[in-house]
Amino acid sequence: MKICEVKRIFDGNNLYVKITTDEGIYGIGECTLNTRQLAVDGALQHIESLLIGRDPRRIEDIWQDIYRGTFWRGGPVLMSALSGIDVALWDIKGKVLNSSVYNLLGGACRDKIKVYAHVGGHAFEELEKNAMGRIEQGYKVLRICPHDIPGLIYEPGALVRRSIEFMKKLRHVVGDDIEIIFEVHTRLTPPRAIELCNAISEYRPLFVEDPIYSDSPECFRVIREHTNVPLATGEKFGAKWDYRFVIENDMVDYIRTDLCNCGGISEARKIAAMAEVHYMQMAPHGVSSMVGMMTTLNFDLSVPNFEVQEFNYDSLKADNLDYEIKFEDGYVKIPDRPGIGIELDEHKTKTFIMVEHPHLRREDGTVQAW
Repeated sequence: MKICEVKRIFDGNNLYVKITTDEGIYGIGECTLNTRQLAVDGALQHIESLLIGRDPRRIEDIWQDIYRGTFWRGGPVLMSALSGIDVALWDIKGKVLNSSVYNLLGGACRDKIKVYAHVGGHAFEELEKNAMGRIEQGYKVLRICPHDIPGLIYEPGALVRRSIEFMKKLRHVVGDDIEIIFEVHTRLTPPRAIELCNAISEYRPLFVEDPIYSDSPECFRVIREHTNVPLATGEKFGAKWDYRFVIENDMVDYIRTDLCNCGGISEARKIAAMAEVHYMQMAPHGVSSMVGMMTTLNFDLSVPNFEVQEFNYDSLKADNLDYEIKFEDGYVKIPDRPGIGIELDEHKTKTFIMVEHPHLRREDGTVQAW
């Protein structure tokens, strides 16, 4: 069996890679890197020639060759391209062996996957209404980011104080049994992050996600020394080496790997094993489409140290994707379908959409990290 075609497919804001073999079996992987999809598309064009003629079943060998066989390695663009390729190869292997990917990875470690949903609201009354709506849907874990506000001005001090008040009120409304994840989007400096973490500690967040800028993971040491709240990070990291400091030094409690930019299933498994040694739980980043989500759900089923999955079923449905998934009472289940369990109808893909995150500034005009 040989790879005979590598095809890049845009679908709205998402980017997929389709790898086809000379036996007519193909695999799909997602490599969406929001706001930088065209850069990933260029990387895939360059890598394509390295794949033609290769045996798609030699997944680890191909991974190592793409990553190590060139002078330039790592970074979000190259790792996203590699992620899509890796997942497509696992999808092929599952179809060849008529097995789901999670069974190829050792089988399911659980019967169902706990998920959490985003809850927004620019006024507390709106946040409360949305939170209760999610609870009525069955969610037992909610994620909030109350410092997200309309406009392009982001003043950290005022928004931290607002966020503290929102967390306090929400805990009072939802009670003690609902878990709350507090998202910060890597926007704060260590002093501001410490102020926030300590102030919301009494309201028992499941974890505070990405409290500081992601460029210098060693700064988590400062946060760790000054707060007791559980911490999470990882969605902006790439391969396992990016995680080494925070894992080996026990800097966080939850690892939020994104299977669309960490190097795919092959690398995510290694990151999870590193985390398991330190009793850290996996709470993977919710990816852009159901292609990436089905990939991640296969991963979630197969790793022993999984905790919870970012998941918003309402926004992930698409008529060009064929898959089976069941959401009930805050959990999802997927069937034992070959590969990652999803098929793409290329004829129904949407026109590519160029997206750019808002470029935030402070009141004095200083650039603020998004």
